[in-house]
Amino acid sequence: MKTGSARPDEAGAVAPLRIALVISNLEYGGAQRQVIELANHLERGTFEVHVCSLSRYVPLAADLEDAAERLFVLTKRFKFDVSVIWRLAAWLRRIRADVVHSYLFDANIAARLAGRLAGVGAVIGSERNTDYHLKRRQLWAYWATRSCSDLIIANSRAGAQFSQRVLGHPAEHYRVVHNGVDTVRFRPQEKAVIRSRLGLAAEALVVGMFASFKAQKNHPLLLEAARRVLNRRGDVKFLLVGDELHGGMHGSDAYKVRVFGMIEALGLSRACVLAGNRDDVEDVYCACDVTVLPSLFEGTPNVLLESMSCGVPVVATDVADNAAIAPDGRVGFIVPLGDAGVLADRLLRLIEDGELRRRCGAAARAWVESEFSTARLAEKTGAVYREALALRARRGVEGTRASASGSSGAVRR
Repeated sequence: MKTGSARPDEAGAVAPLRIALVISNLEYGGAQRQVIELANHLERGTFEVHVCSLSRYVPLAADLEDAAERLFVLTKRFKFDVSVIWRLAAWLRRIRADVVHSYLFDANIAARLAGRLAGVGAVIGSERNTDYHLKRRQLWAYWATRSCSDLIIANSRAGAQFSQRVLGHPAEHYRVVHNGVDTVRFRPQEKAVIRSRLGLAAEALVVGMFASFKAQKNHPLLLEAARRVLNRRGDVKFLLVGDELHGGMHGSDAYKVRVFGMIEALGLSRACVLAGNRDDVEDVYCACDVTVLPSLFEGTPNVLLESMSCGVPVVATDVADNAAIAPDGRVGFIVPLGDAGVLADRLLRLIEDGELRRRCGAAARAWVESEFSTARLAEKTGAVYREALALRARRGVEGTRASASGSSGAVRR
């Protein structure tokens, strides 16, 4: 895998580039999963990768290779703990980071400032979503630190365009690198054994939704569609995998209560299986005949890639880059946002046509292997790291020349 070029050390030998991946937490989430995948798949010897979490809630650390040596937990003591910036800068100096690459709001702001304080070679931010609302203080923080960022990696074209509009960076400040999925871990498997672990009948028709309980994921649209599906096919089960965010963050605890109430009100309790957070999602996907993602907004949803990698067809709303990630009619279906009737219709097409499911599932697996592997993620991200370092070096040379030109002009006068 060609994922980067190393730098010469003091003795002239080739040394790996030191990469610091900084994220707000390592809970069950899409950005968090991508940090783990990137850390595990950037080529050893070319890159030396360290991971920093700004929260001690790190359940996904279990999937980080050599976590004892590579994971640093720098806990925020309270919501607006500015000491994080200086403590993060000290850690970046200690590991002698060449690049700091941050994910999610808190980490983006802290890493921008800490990266400059520590003299890191390149500071790279992330845009992981689209069409979300920024609070005034968040928008101010992004604008106040925008000059500290060399490049921003967006995981969708829609995300890059959204960030340009909101933050005012020019288009050339962005690089788009879609998420990657470990196609060895997420692979097709036999359904029967996995279903028995979940209490699902081997012959059941199962629609799975893999998502945290937060408003963005739009469970109510699926529940409205489920009611329509069950009116025609009473043998369908809806498997809901996920839970509220840690500490009920972003109102996820209240949202979960609302969704559970809706399940009761629509009479869906017997049809819905609530699985909570799982450490074996690579198996659980394979218990499904179809997966669904009715989100209000997204970046590049891991669950689409993971499901397709497992050979399971998908149905998703037409937001962000979903239509490019999951081509309509080829690997499943793309449906209009907010239309429960169309969602129910597309689910029924797949539920009632086993050959269509098989064909879409096989195409989905091949598509992900070709376009969205972790090898491609690592290769493309490594190229951005090298580019960012080259840009900083070029700016430094140009700045030195400009300074020298100004000085010589002053002497002539």
